Amino acid sequence: MKKFFKSIRDKFNSGVCAVQTVIATKKAEGYVDSGVKILIAVVIGALLLGGLYALFNTTIMPTVTSKITELFSYNG
Repeated sequence: MKKFFKSIRDKFNSGVCAVQTVIATKKAEGYVDSGVKILIAVVIGALLLGGLYALFNTTIMPTVTSKITELFSYNG
């Protein structure tokens, strides 16, 4: 039981040490770098969504609509 508590204490102390090291580290990205990354992600996402929207409206949805009307207008 003593070894169990010692191992828990050691793990806790190593976790605390890791957190203190991360907090004390002064390395960080600039705000401009993060802003540019976010802006690029938003622009690429908007382009992808616009392309998918155009593809669905012009190609996929008319085909699906015609297939469904053909399916329900079966005269057999």
